[in-house]
Amino acid sequence: MEYLGLVFEIIFLAIGVYLYLFVRGFITQKDLGKQAKMDEFRKENGWWLRLAAIALISVMTINIALHIQQLLV
Repeated sequence: MEYLGLVFEIIFLAIGVYLYLFVRGFITQKDLGKQAKMDEFRKENGWWLRLAAIALISVMTINIALHIQQLLV
């Protein structure tokens, strides 16, 4: 059961990294219409999405480190 929690923490960390990459503009679309919508969304919501992504990444990194430490002891 302990490993299931660790898997979920890793999934949430991956979501945070993906969200950060999306906000920074590293995730792109081949379809120009969708890309224009993504750019508009980033322009309107970029600052708080970036803060949310950084917060999620930092919390999940700490949780994973503590979880691994707990498993090893």
